[in-house]
Amino acid sequence: MPNWLKDAVFYEIYPQSFYDTNADGIGDLKGITEKLDYVKGLGCNAIWLNPIYDSPFMDAGYDVRDHKKVAARYGNEDDLKALLDKAHSMNMHILLDLVPGHTSDTHPWFQEAKKAKKSEFTNRYIFTNCVWEAPPEYRLMCGICERDGNYLVNYFSSQPALNYGFYEVTHPQWQLPHDHPSAKASAEALKDVMRHWLDFGVDGFRVDMADSLVKNDDEKIATAAIWRDVREMMDKDYPDAALVSEWCNPQRSIKNGGFHMDFYLDHYGNGYSTLFRYLVDGENKSFFCKDGKGDISTFLDEYLVNYERTKDLGYISFMTNNHDMPRGTFYMDDDTIKLSHAMMFTMPGVPFLYYGDELGMRYQTELVSKEGGFSRTGSRTPMQWDSSENLGFSQASADKLYLPVDGNENAPTVENQKNKKGSIYENVTNIIKLRHEIPQLANDSEFELIYGEKNKYPFAYRRGDYAVFVNPSGNDVEISFEEKELERIYTIGNAEFDGKSAKISASSFAIIKTK
Repeated sequence: MPNWLKDAVFYEIYPQSFYDTNADGIGDLKGITEKLDYVKGLGCNAIWLNPIYDSPFMDAGYDVRDHKKVAARYGNEDDLKALLDKAHSMNMHILLDLVPGHTSDTHPWFQEAKKAKKSEFTNRYIFTNCVWEAPPEYRLMCGICERDGNYLVNYFSSQPALNYGFYEVTHPQWQLPHDHPSAKASAEALKDVMRHWLDFGVDGFRVDMADSLVKNDDEKIATAAIWRDVREMMDKDYPDAALVSEWCNPQRSIKNGGFHMDFYLDHYGNGYSTLFRYLVDGENKSFFCKDGKGDISTFLDEYLVNYERTKDLGYISFMTNNHDMPRGTFYMDDDTIKLSHAMMFTMPGVPFLYYGDELGMRYQTELVSKEGGFSRTGSRTPMQWDSSENLGFSQASADKLYLPVDGNENAPTVENQKNKKGSIYENVTNIIKLRHEIPQLANDSEFELIYGEKNKYPFAYRRGDYAVFVNPSGNDVEISFEEKELERIYTIGNAEFDGKSAKISASSFAIIKTK
């Protein structure tokens, strides 16, 4: 386990929307380098970059055309090296986004695979045995290649799935078993890409759709084996490099697959969803809602078993948001967002802060899809730095911007939030600062439930000598708590402790030392 993860707090940067230094309307690597001091000032000591590879950008870079080349719109390899060097000099770490399950249909591998003539890439992707073979249970592109066959895509039509084989072979005419030499060659090609960037100096990867490799692998047995092999490579040759999976199944990803971290994703009705983003027939039934109609037990029933089974092996990673879901401002008011951040950054595991969430950037619902963003587009708008043109993101004309900036007069910016008392910015930086200062609030410290009853508030838990209480509802609540408050560490709103009970006011949060 890389030692630096014990105190890591990540910042996710969507590079095309962060900071533009050459006035072309698109963020770039030099812009990220220029803003490293800002990121470090938040308390974040690590960064996850969304894809920066060469791409036709049919899916915002998740359709990779060249795994070993930086996309020209972001700069070049020298710019990436400069970013890494400066980050490392500041004791910061950088993860790239790894896209292992598919490529762009313009990738040289695929250009060879779709030819009728056989080559070393013929089995790099998944083709049926003839153009008339198109089983409806698979997402296939039909009849557009020289080769006699249809090819499997992972999602968009421009993203042919790489061939890691099938765990259960149901169509032996064209499905390779997962231990076939061609399937293993795909895994080796993946490791080659990883070695390239690890040798270049990156500190690891966030892995896109990590569970998508081997097909017909319902229990993800063969897929986990691929990642376990990758972990063995990293432990041997790159022991300080880290892997975080887009999987949302810690027992499979961390315990079976060997990932250091696994994202807690927003899957409708799961623990994360019911905490922060749970709309039922238009009614907000999230736990973090002033209406007080949430149920903490859905989260706890899911989280506690995963935590106990993986806490000695890796980290469950909470995130304030990411590039794939509406920002928290779509579901919560500012007061509730502050409480949600306070909870996320005082839980075990390695937390991730999405760019702009420290400001309360809003989810822009009215935007036309950009580069395959569709409903996600509104969470990918430019970072809001100041009151200057384009809110400080770019000096390009507004019509050239990657996406429009927030046009509201009261749009939050770094300039108007950084020194504003009671702001989301102040709250999240204070909480991250406490996490760094108090090791028992950081990633490795034990977690113990104090109070979490079905359909009731508050949620209370222990981190070592410290007790944490959060009440997002609009009602004051009181629970039995027979411990004395030795020191008040942090409070949002109001809370009282008399050695017999804890009284947590509406929309309040508190950390106290009790031991």
